[in-house]
Amino acid sequence: MSSQRERAMKPTDLRGILRYVPMFRDHVFVIAVDGSIVAHENFANIVTDIAVLRSLSIKVVLVHGIGQQLVGLAGEHNIALSDVQGEGPTDAATMSLAREASALVSQSVLEHLSQAGLRCAITNAVRSTKLGRLKGVDHLYTGKVEKVDAAILKSMLAQDLLPLVTPIVCDREGQSLRVNSDHLAMELAVALGASKLIYLTPFSGLQVDGVVQLNLPEDELKRLLADKNAKLDPRIRSKAVQAAKALDEEVPRAHILDGRVFGCLLTEIFDKVGLGTMVHANDYDRIRQAKKKDAQALYNLAKHGAKTDALVARTRQQIEQGYADFYVYEIDDSIIGCAALRPYADGKSMELGAVYVQPFYHGRGVGRKLVEFAKRRAKQLGARKLFALTTQTQGFFQSACGFVPAAATELPAERRKALQASGRNSQVLAFALRRLSDSVR
Repeated sequence: MSSQRERAMKPTDLRGILRYVPMFRDHVFVIAVDGSIVAHENFANIVTDIAVLRSLSIKVVLVHGIGQQLVGLAGEHNIALSDVQGEGPTDAATMSLAREASALVSQSVLEHLSQAGLRCAITNAVRSTKLGRLKGVDHLYTGKVEKVDAAILKSMLAQDLLPLVTPIVCDREGQSLRVNSDHLAMELAVALGASKLIYLTPFSGLQVDGVVQLNLPEDELKRLLADKNAKLDPRIRSKAVQAAKALDEEVPRAHILDGRVFGCLLTEIFDKVGLGTMVHANDYDRIRQAKKKDAQALYNLAKHGAKTDALVARTRQQIEQGYADFYVYEIDDSIIGCAALRPYADGKSMELGAVYVQPFYHGRGVGRKLVEFAKRRAKQLGARKLFALTTQTQGFFQSACGFVPAAATELPAERRKALQASGRNSQVLAFALRRLSDSVR
């Protein structure tokens, strides 16, 4: 663990953090903390990390586990537990101890959050239902998530309240059930459209052959989970399974990291290498370079964009002649968004244009994915700077994509003349591609 501590970025490294602020502002992170981490001496530092995230306008929902505390109470009362993790059958005696353990952990978390000046509240925004009989075994008081009241949680977040969700969840009749906290966090992340699902554990991450996997594509994670020879700790497997489910439901990133390491959250989120395992969705599998056969679909997108003056009007012939500059975003073989990359004559910079997404898909992150893809493609092609000229979407490019205002004089002379001749009075924005890490955490 000492090597991890050495790798941890300094929370005071504001320059390293602030460049990510536009990317994550107003995004939701769901953080699940194992009971053992709540009891660890580093938990106070984790809460400080959470306070930093909140100060950067990142919305946090916190879920806690109770495994360690449940085992401790069972020892004190000399009671044999029917299940520890909330996945197997929970008998009445175990359920009683689980309620007690949850109360103890919740109070400890509330005290730490209060000491950090964070406004928080325990909420019953989640409803459970009994797991029932699985393979002939009655799971008694073990439950699963039936419904998440996202509206209540979003209202709390809008009021700068940090929702705290416990693994003891009531069903529609008000009966308490034990719900696995990994599963609970996944359901919350999906319901809230979270950008990140983060598991804080007593492990350094997901290991394969003793090596922590820092970046793991979704497909590779699923392959590991299906491999009967893969030796994964059951507690890590649970988190990996839930991470895979979250990514299937459009949560773009899931992280498994060691909550015992100082600065673990900030290092994982804001450092390009990170600290633990990041599992990422295969977003870019849906983005490809346009083909000549896509000309009609591109023309239709351009025509719709031109109606609101969001895009420059283009003829079908112009599209056919320049289709190779375009990249398209596909869902079920239908093109629902596009972007174009054009190199400047200086060989050092490129222009990103024609970014457009069908209105039905607005708010789903498609535009941001296209822009992030274009950044990486431009860097691969040797560009150092990427320009975007826009009349209506300055806010999107700046707040969601990290572009900054630039002077028209930064453009090559030929492009500057064309801009002046167009009369569109476009805002010039720029992104320095050296800021782009190979892997955005």
